[in-house]
Amino acid sequence: MPFRLDRTAFHAGTHEENARYHAQQQPATMEERLRAAAYLNSVAYGYDLNNPPRLDRTAFSTRKHNG
Repeated sequence: MPFRLDRTAFHAGTHEENARYHAQQQPATMEERLRAAAYLNSVAYGYDLNNPPRLDRTAFSTRKHNG
């Protein structure tokens, strides 16, 4: 599904107008922000939001520090 930029949706405004708009349009709670981030990650990396891929634990290693 290719997305296209809608050039008619752009509106140039002052810094104050843009700041006020974005303050009103941002997700209010941390949970909403995390849901939005999870959705954007699923779109960017192409996985199902309800069935994310498992973490590849072979890519990381742990060790104890002497001290």
